Amino acid sequence: MSPKKIKLKLFKNFLKLIAVTPFVLFFINANNPNLLKASVEFQWDKSQNFKKLKWYQKSNRKSARNKIFLFLRKSDRKTGLLKLNLKVPDRFTSQIKEEKISLCKVQVGGFSNKTKCLKNIPVEIEIDNKNNSVDIYPTSPLPADDGNYAIVLKVTNPNRGGLYQFHSFGQSSGNIPVSFYLGSWTIDMQSQ
Repeated sequence: MSPKKIKLKLFKNFLKLIAVTPFVLFFINANNPNLLKASVEFQWDKSQNFKKLKWYQKSNRKSARNKIFLFLRKSDRKTGLLKLNLKVPDRFTSQIKEEKISLCKVQVGGFSNKTKCLKNIPVEIEIDNKNNSVDIYPTSPLPADDGNYAIVLKVTNPNRGGLYQFHSFGQSSGNIPVSFYLGSWTIDMQSQ
């Protein structure tokens, strides 16, 4: 075999190796349960009116018991809140019940600490199944400048994976209560 043919054969083998490597790495990493899964969020109708809010969930596996923290950080609230309204996605098939919803002052987790409720806030809850919404009335208004709060949902994840978007609206405290959009949480459920 001439040196030219040997170089050409080595080059072709090198190209095959480069083409196959991503598939091999995918299958190796797909079976690793400790792998950190990054998600990409798409907003189809990106507008200036959309405000992305932070959230945390204990499990993203389908049909698993889950605890979802929908954060209302101090920076997300401009005024005190008399009422919170949560619009639940149509395809979110888990049963949302009054006893499984709570509002609490929360410690937002990070590198060195866990997300946990510090103090439960007494609330009245009304669920409207026809309009897929939940109204939450705290017994005293949530102050605008007093730490982070979270709506905590204890639910069973839906059987169908995908992105589920919850929208929140608030009613301000003051002489004239005004309802306004607080933001949205886009929650990722695993499709495997």
